[in-house]
Amino acid sequence: LTGILLLLWVFLASGELQQETEPRRLPPPGKLDFGYVPAGVYETLAHYEPGPIGILFHMVHVFLHVVQPNPFPQDLIVKLAKDKFGAIQTEYQKVTLCAIYYEIGFLVCAAVGLLFAVLVPIAGLFFCMCRCCDNCGGEMHQRQRKNADCRRGLLGTLLFATSLVITIGVLCAYAANQNLSSQVKNIRRLVNSNMRDLHTFANDTPMQIDYLISQYATAKNKVIYDLDNIGPLLGGRIHDQLDKEVHPALDRVLNMAGAMGETKEALENVSAGLEVLQVGTGKLNFNLSLVRTSINRTLNDPGCHDEESDATSAQLCRNIRQSLFQLQISANFTRLPNVNAQLEKVNHVMKTDLSAIVQRVSLDHKSSYIVSLVDDIGKNISSYSKVFPVQSSLSNFTIFVSHAHAKIEDYYPEIDRMDFYRWIGCIALCCMVVLVLAFNYLGLLCGTLGYDKHASPTTRGCISNTGGTMLVAGVGFSIIFSWVLMGVVTTIFLAGGNMEKLVCDPFQTKEVFKVVDTPYLVNSDWRNFIPGYIYNDSDLELTAESLYSTCKENKGIYSAMRLDKVFNISLFLNTTVVSKLKTPHNVKIDLRGIILLETEGKQNLLDFSEAGLSEINYADYLEEVNKGVTVIDLLTFTRELEAQTDLMPRGALQTALKGHVGTLRQIHSQQIIPMEQAMVMPNSVCLFSVQIFMPGWTLGFWETEKYTATIVGYFHQYIEWVKTSLAMDVAPCKPFSNMVDTAEIIACSFLVDSMNAFWMGMGCSTIFLLPSIILAVKLAKYYRRMDTEDVYDE
Repeated sequence: LTGILLLLWVFLASGELQQETEPRRLPPPGKLDFGYVPAGVYETLAHYEPGPIGILFHMVHVFLHVVQPNPFPQDLIVKLAKDKFGAIQTEYQKVTLCAIYYEIGFLVCAAVGLLFAVLVPIAGLFFCMCRCCDNCGGEMHQRQRKNADCRRGLLGTLLFATSLVITIGVLCAYAANQNLSSQVKNIRRLVNSNMRDLHTFANDTPMQIDYLISQYATAKNKVIYDLDNIGPLLGGRIHDQLDKEVHPALDRVLNMAGAMGETKEALENVSAGLEVLQVGTGKLNFNLSLVRTSINRTLNDPGCHDEESDATSAQLCRNIRQSLFQLQISANFTRLPNVNAQLEKVNHVMKTDLSAIVQRVSLDHKSSYIVSLVDDIGKNISSYSKVFPVQSSLSNFTIFVSHAHAKIEDYYPEIDRMDFYRWIGCIALCCMVVLVLAFNYLGLLCGTLGYDKHASPTTRGCISNTGGTMLVAGVGFSIIFSWVLMGVVTTIFLAGGNMEKLVCDPFQTKEVFKVVDTPYLVNSDWRNFIPGYIYNDSDLELTAESLYSTCKENKGIYSAMRLDKVFNISLFLNTTVVSKLKTPHNVKIDLRGIILLETEGKQNLLDFSEAGLSEINYADYLEEVNKGVTVIDLLTFTRELEAQTDLMPRGALQTALKGHVGTLRQIHSQQIIPMEQAMVMPNSVCLFSVQIFMPGWTLGFWETEKYTATIVGYFHQYIEWVKTSLAMDVAPCKPFSNMVDTAEIIACSFLVDSMNAFWMGMGCSTIFLLPSIILAVKLAKYYRRMDTEDVYDE
């Protein structure tokens, strides 16, 4: 927008060549372009989407929240850690009560499981002994009742429904078992990806540091360029001190000479920027359309509109859906015409160097002092950077990463072997339940198909009798296996449930970081243990949470690790660069006999005024640029979406929306920012000219100091750019936060969630074995062939 407005100003100024202008004021030093720090691409995507089984994981999380609604025991853990668990001995009763209060839900469930595991086999033993004595359904005699058919049908229906519930439970357990085995195979992919990112980090960091050092040449070359053109630059300030009669005319001439070059640069930027904007508009429109479609598809999740969904989630989904219309482009740059014709004419005009014609200034001692000074500064920066063993440290780091990766690779066969044994054990547990189900389903099938309502209990057919026998066999296997199943379920429940509540949930809410970052936790003399251990300065604000969060944002390791404690770049640059720049007192200016405008220069001004700048439709440019790239600021929209997503319960919907947040941030960084940069044009001025002859004058010393301040301004730009780049772009440390996220994904999403889903499915099946036993025993009497029956005399 700034560039378009200034270009419009050029046109208006060129149409008023015969009007007086106010005295010229020198602009601040131009903005230097240091480019972008080269950066590698990290390939690890530390994000896990469980898919359909995520519904089962969500059910487990809800159940665990019901069992354990107590908040994370941060105070208790901190107290135990600070006392190095000595509080367990000194305050045993208090600590025990706190632990029991927190674990009361788990303890109750575990007690129920243990009672089940102990009492069911005991009750089964007495049940068998009772049947051997012809009791508990063991007597092969069935009394005739009028509602016998109704009871048989009801018992069969209930047993079938119970068996279906058991089947669903064992299928869930089997799915969780298979999911864990399949995710174990992804561990190698995630680990390898993290290791490659660490290699990329180590390999790119020296290149990025070299780039920072090399960009000193940009500031240096700008300084040398200004020294080579000290006549028009410093001479302009001298002219401000000249006689009032010649000052206005001379001022307009000098401004006109500078405006030609600035106009050419503005037209070139408009041409290049317009091409970037036109191409970027199409790509951005397509990507925003894809994101809107993807978010709409995500918002179709049952968690957004089901009757059982959370009311807050439903409202948030509606808010998000209503705001999606803002995800579209605002400006249409494709309708704007190019300025190639005007640029070609200006290039033709620029073949004549008006500045060389206007000013022919001779300077005694062409500031060789400053040139040698900036060369010395550059040498100091290069030599000082070599003092720190960055390359050797990173080489050692690469060797360490390779060695650690090789060690991890050695464990893969053992991990696969252990996972195979685990898979076999879980399959064996599932097979126990499947065996009982097989007897139940076969017993129901044979009993139903073989049942003859006209046959008496003593004359029932073989198929019906077989069905009853199978039901009794299923009861026997239920009694034999149920205590084993419940024992395993209780053990996995205690382990997996506590891992979820004490590790996984606190990591998601960042309560783990609050515990780790508790002042004086590790060492009673250290307020913050990380800077205390690394820098021996525990008061430095460097915590595990800030380190993780900074790396999560992919900022530089210099800011994440507060390396300014080791090497203060600001102090170094201020000492090395700024403090050595002093006013060059030995610069002398001789302006005698300067001819400012000749015939060739006059024709050059006329050609410039006829370059066709008035043909440019500035209104169209202003209209589109004022609209902005998108209807709403994409970064603001992304933050609002992320804030609304954080309010949702943890689950597949929240995870998917966070993925869309990452996509929008990527679109903003890769497309919006380049387009916004293409809309910023350089300053351009266009004033008018006149022919004049000026005698020589002498410059005051204070003007030289002003000129030196401009030179120093270039170095200040370099210093600020180095500090910003070092904090944000050099050695971005996202691989380290990715390693933490990967560990969380493997431990919680792969292992703990699958374990919890397994015990939930298997526990549901085991509990329903009890009603299955009762129903099967009662139903078997209606299918088995009896030894005696009731006889009625007519």
